[in-house]
Amino acid sequence: MATSSPTPVPMERFRLTSSDGLCIACARWVSRGPARAVVQIAHGMGEHIGRYADTIDVLVAAGLTVYANDHRGHGLSAHTQLGELGRGGFELLVQDMARLGEIAREENPDLPLLLLGHNMGSFAAQRYVIDHSHELDGLILSGSGALDGLARTTLLAPVGSNLLNAAFEPARTPFDWLCRDRAIVDAFMTDPLCFADLRPASLASFLGAAQRLCDPVALRKIRSDLPIYLFSGSEDPVGQQLRGLRTLIGRYHVAELHDIAFDFYPGGRHEMLNEINRREVQTRLLGWISQTLETLHDDDRSVSIAPELQH
Repeated sequence: MATSSPTPVPMERFRLTSSDGLCIACARWVSRGPARAVVQIAHGMGEHIGRYADTIDVLVAAGLTVYANDHRGHGLSAHTQLGELGRGGFELLVQDMARLGEIAREENPDLPLLLLGHNMGSFAAQRYVIDHSHELDGLILSGSGALDGLARTTLLAPVGSNLLNAAFEPARTPFDWLCRDRAIVDAFMTDPLCFADLRPASLASFLGAAQRLCDPVALRKIRSDLPIYLFSGSEDPVGQQLRGLRTLIGRYHVAELHDIAFDFYPGGRHEMLNEINRREVQTRLLGWISQTLETLHDDDRSVSIAPELQH
């Protein structure tokens, strides 16, 4: 997610070693003032965590400590070429996220942990919660949808077609689908760490996760009380103009997940945190986070006073 402001200086940059020996570039940003929670960010395809500077600044100013990594094949974690996930593919990308989450919990044992995934990172987050929902206190999905529907559309598209930009043709650039802010689009195009597509084998690995993400048996492994928040622009092609989002929400309801909130923004495109109304989007995001943390606090109080009520 592009930004015109400089990236906030991380409190610390560090690396983790993946199970296949790959070094994954990570960073943490400590909250301004007492920390209320930790937010882990999983960025999207073809970008890097440096594009989230504005959002990170808003989060740390609101008392949230942030952890993030550049996914394998992206940003500072690209050790061969951009867009190459390596032999472990998408599953190891999700494992890298899980390991970073473990580090965040180890370093902040008394704080709630929220996962914010965008685009490919949102599908990685969907995969993550199937096996790790008890390790999270909240899930936030941005620019997401139903990966199986997106995969079918992608496979049926003519070779060389720009499927994501099709609804915006005639377009100023091949990336008009990102958002309506021209400066953001231009910054993406001139960023040497940004790119259009994964390498073919890596893309196949990513799309291959679609079957797991729509499996009703797998989705029932997610704990039913996990707070989930989705936000999307109505014109986002990744969310198939909200059809994919509604499909995903329906599947979560069938899986008996009952704490689901969402905001859909008319006219918005893919990167709502970079859209022309991004301050509104950030405000609503912080509102959901605050409400979720307040509910967690109330639940903790209920547990702590319950024994006293029994006497």
